[in-house]
Amino acid sequence: MTDLPERLREALAARVPGVAAEWTAVPAAVLVPLIRDAGEWGVLYTRRTESVETHRGQVSFPGGRLESGEPPAAGALREAEEELGIRPEDVTVVGQMDSLLTVTQYAVTPIVATLPWPYTFLPHPAEVASVFHVPLAWLADPAHLETRRREPFGLGPSVPVNYFEPYLGEVIWGVTARITLDLLTLLGMRTA
Repeated sequence: MTDLPERLREALAARVPGVAAEWTAVPAAVLVPLIRDAGEWGVLYTRRTESVETHRGQVSFPGGRLESGEPPAAGALREAEEELGIRPEDVTVVGQMDSLLTVTQYAVTPIVATLPWPYTFLPHPAEVASVFHVPLAWLADPAHLETRRREPFGLGPSVPVNYFEPYLGEVIWGVTARITLDLLTLLGMRTA
């Protein structure tokens, strides 16, 4: 095996560098609904109930785990219909953002879409406590954002986590804030 270093050098040079996780992340998708209210664009969010299995009481986008072989856009639309009664035919998909790996071991793919406004929602009572939207201009104001350090599950080391100050009493943080910030960056409303 004297050629082992050369074989390894060739194999390493031929591959595309990437990041390997120590676990298999659960594929998930969320719908990032954009609405236009009184001439101003905004982002639609939900707050989860205290009775859901995970992320109780947190602000989120409609979405969840993908079914086996389900494309992210189809999963996001399915979940939005289940959680909020949003009919897929009422949604205009704009595109797919980069997926994010979460500390809760999900690979979340955000699907950006527009939704007609006003819209009548039918929130699933066991999953959705409230539905609200926040103007993009408010979200883009750096005065409304702070970064705090958190220890995921108390298992050190601490990591930076973005928090928007409360808007109508709702706090957008964690992966929902990360997706929102990525959207603002794509729109040229903030620098990365």
